[in-house]
Amino acid sequence: MEQETVGDLELSVGYVLKQVHASMRTAMDEALRPLDLTVPQYACLELLGQTPGLSNAELARRAFVTRQSMNLVLRRLQERGLLTRPDQAPHGRALPTELTRDGRTMLRTASVAVRAVEKQLFSPLSREQQLRLREDLAACVATSPTS
Repeated sequence: MEQETVGDLELSVGYVLKQVHASMRTAMDEALRPLDLTVPQYACLELLGQTPGLSNAELARRAFVTRQSMNLVLRRLQERGLLTRPDQAPHGRALPTELTRDGRTMLRTASVAVRAVEKQLFSPLSREQQLRLREDLAACVATSPTS
């Protein structure tokens, strides 16, 4: 039995997804640059804005970076006064992280910029098509062995 190959990249869903990801990442980089934020820093702020108290390991997992990279992200954001972490863990080893007032302000500004990028990128699709795309992609993630 012959195994199937990817074939024509222009017909590959995975290839088009990678193109969309690259376009979105580039546009997010440009939108966040004036705020002196990287995409991982923005992701960290957004995650903490929605779920305060996450640990370094949980932030890294949800932001798709290594724990070591997230540690650098957290350190930089803490130096800028955008978040706080206790000196010692209240329980175990995890240091729960929370946004400061400046962090919440920065998050709001950054989130508006990123939403504008997202709206522009998906503007060829109707609201219904965008919802369907999101549902279809979420279904793929749900069946992924790494989810």
